Amino acid sequence: MTDASRLPDDRVAAFQIDGQPVRGRIVRMGPAIDAVLSAHAYPAPVAELLGEACALAALIGSALKFDGRLIVQAQGDGPVRYVVCDYGTEGTLRGYCRYDEGELAALTADDARPGAHRLLGKGVFVMTLDQGPDFDRHQGITPIEGNSLALCAEHYFEQSEQIPTEVRLAVGHLTDETGSGWRAGGMMIQRLAADTTRGETEEAWTRARALFNTISADELIDPQVPSETLLYRLFHEDGVRLEAGQSLEALCRCSPDRIATVLDSFTDEERAEMVEPDGKIHVTCEYCAKVYALEAGTEV
Repeated sequence: MTDASRLPDDRVAAFQIDGQPVRGRIVRMGPAIDAVLSAHAYPAPVAELLGEACALAALIGSALKFDGRLIVQAQGDGPVRYVVCDYGTEGTLRGYCRYDEGELAALTADDARPGAHRLLGKGVFVMTLDQGPDFDRHQGITPIEGNSLALCAEHYFEQSEQIPTEVRLAVGHLTDETGSGWRAGGMMIQRLAADTTRGETEEAWTRARALFNTISADELIDPQVPSETLLYRLFHEDGVRLEAGQSLEALCRCSPDRIATVLDSFTDEERAEMVEPDGKIHVTCEYCAKVYALEAGTEV
């Protein structure tokens, strides 16, 4: 493996298998994903689903060539109605889930770790590209298929981009001598199209997929297995180059001004009904769970 700086937690980077028509990206998250998931008291299956969405958003969003946002979401008629991760191309992440406690309890009574398909039910997987107010949003939608968001993403690339893609995602809550917290990891490889220089790429892709499929969830979230070590285990016979990558952080864009703008969309009568006994209107950000208390008489 060629020299590369150690890829620490909360970083996503591209890699290239030497001489092979296969590109990839790898993400490892510790404090950033712990901040996103710990903001809510989600049951483990819900937290894991949101963690997968965040890892997936970082893998795909970090490859974008513009400044903006990638929104990865899935929604259905299952116990988890909605899961979303909002990724900013500067490396910021935020996300949340909506779920029905009763339906989730019934589902997990006989299966503590139901997959994405059972959690979300019948619905859609959506990726939205947002380049800002001067551009139209681009949105791709496919049905939820498979028992993980990784499989949903593979299906999306197959249907929407016609790019052969393999994705692996892992999320877990780990405890060691330094403490405990959520961790997430993911890896994605894609087959490059054949051309006059590369020739046929099918054999190389088959080999890369076979090696890729040996990855375990434990390897993806183990803090003692650096990204370059994992890549070396997989592709050392061919050689692999890991780029420096981009740092990641949990960052919500909520603010008093944004909350005031939302409240401004309600009538005076509607805002009056929101006033609580302390005389203030309390608004909780769905993403970071921060509570804003606005004076009832504040002009919004």
